Amino acid sequence: MARTGSAGRPAGVDPELLWQRAERPRRGRPPAYDRAAITAEAVALADAEGLAAVTMRAVAARIGAGTMSLYSYVPNKETLLELMIDQVSGDHRLPSEPSGDWRADLRRFARDQRAIMLRHPWLPAALPARQTLGPNTLAAVEHTLAVLAPVGLDPQARLETFSLLTGFVASHVTYELAQQRAMEADGRTSGELLDAQARYLRSVAAADTYPHLAQALAAPNHDPAAQDVFDRLLDRMINGLTVAP
Repeated sequence: MARTGSAGRPAGVDPELLWQRAERPRRGRPPAYDRAAITAEAVALADAEGLAAVTMRAVAARIGAGTMSLYSYVPNKETLLELMIDQVSGDHRLPSEPSGDWRADLRRFARDQRAIMLRHPWLPAALPARQTLGPNTLAAVEHTLAVLAPVGLDPQARLETFSLLTGFVASHVTYELAQQRAMEADGRTSGELLDAQARYLRSVAAADTYPHLAQALAAPNHDPAAQDVFDRLLDRMINGLTVAP
């Protein structure tokens, strides 16, 4: 038996219906809305208030439509989420061809992906619930596979590499956003929190119980700037992804 969602409508996403069939023209008056405009309002709502705020009722209110009329454009919330994910995936600035330096291209793609997720903080949490790949997401996948073509990985391994890279970026951005929320709740600046953490760890390391930690803390400090931290971790990630020299 098929699952049903709100208003007794079928839940889940039909990728063929969603991506391969254009919105059906209606007889009589032209439609008052379209999926792109509805999706843009849903994205704006999620950006401002979080993913939990995105309901069919709330999106309908933003566009000035009745909730039931929204279902004639988007059959359920799961489909709306797919449209949202793919719309923001279109923010990627994909070059027409890889540069030939696959590591540089992967870095550029991952940095772009991080910037998109920071602009849309709901995106990392939404990705695990994704059920299909829309045209913008497919363009990003195709670009990454082309970048990795000369590396020597088989096609399946290249797909797995794309998933690992995206997973790394989403995980890192999730951590960054959580740290930002913690600082806002604490009322201290990032520098103050880092100083407090450093004092605590130095006192723990001084007890000789954690010699390896003490050694790490004695090493020269790296620049704590968020972009620099991301770039260092990204380089380690990229260098460990493939068997290429």
